[in-house]
Amino acid sequence: MHQTVPIIDISPFLQGSPEGRQQVAAEVERACREIGFMTIVGHGIPQTLIDNTYQSAKRFFDRPLEEKMTVKRTESSYGWGYVPMLAESLAASIGQITPGDLKETMSIGPVDADNPKLWPANPPDMREAWTSYYQGLEQLGQTLMHIFATALDMEEDYFDDKFVGHNSFLRVLNYPELEEAPLPGQLRAGPHTDYGCLTILRSENVPGGLQVRNRAGEWIDVKVTPECFIVNIGDMLMHWTNDRWISTLHQVIPPPADAEGGTRRISMAYFYHPNDDAMITCLESCWGPDNPPKYEPVTAGEHRKRKSRKSLGADEKKDEM
Repeated sequence: MHQTVPIIDISPFLQGSPEGRQQVAAEVERACREIGFMTIVGHGIPQTLIDNTYQSAKRFFDRPLEEKMTVKRTESSYGWGYVPMLAESLAASIGQITPGDLKETMSIGPVDADNPKLWPANPPDMREAWTSYYQGLEQLGQTLMHIFATALDMEEDYFDDKFVGHNSFLRVLNYPELEEAPLPGQLRAGPHTDYGCLTILRSENVPGGLQVRNRAGEWIDVKVTPECFIVNIGDMLMHWTNDRWISTLHQVIPPPADAEGGTRRISMAYFYHPNDDAMITCLESCWGPDNPPKYEPVTAGEHRKRKSRKSLGADEKKDEM
């Protein structure tokens, strides 16, 4: 049983030897089964690409609120856009009522949606940086799905057609330094599971960080290094695997009142979603006579909409993406 989030070097899978590929697949299978989270290194994403996107995001969130609100997310923006502080409560997606989360976000979707009105005017390098990052993480997402398929005793390319015209998005989150104490029960991001297939997260080690709840019900801190990504499976993949793999509760806590140094945190989350028409139904390797399918088949698009509406308020007709 994992008491910490494991670190997995995926470079042996990328290098292609049968032994290396099986080794990585076995490590990933164990992590997905026991905790649903891992940190990966050896992924091949250039550090300069990560740094450029991070710096661009920082400059965007430093702009005046009224300027950021010119690209506010709306029903007609296809999930793109800015969401201000306190507007979202992720704990609502699991039925908990809490004050709004202490974060603001900016999201972009499939980069072939070439609508200049969806992009802010400043910073001027934002579109180029975020588009390049999105495309790099798109390739990494496909690699991870190949690893997952291998770990599940499926053909490596089993999931490929489900991601043709995929509906993935990049969501960058700014957790500012707090000027006053949080309200009772208020977090930077309330406890939730991710809605989609998998998430690739770039974060940083500052006070008030990501926590994952392990199988023993304990909240454990996730430690990261600049070169790693945090990867976790989402609800769709849990459904696909008939609960063989788990979609794990996680949260982002406020920094302690006596924290020293800066406590601002910027996280860049890439949510790798299948196309909306992909059917999420139990995989052949994940059920049997003594383990029947637990979930009704559902399209990826409908699954995502149901979860997203809860986080934004049950009566709102909005999508996360």
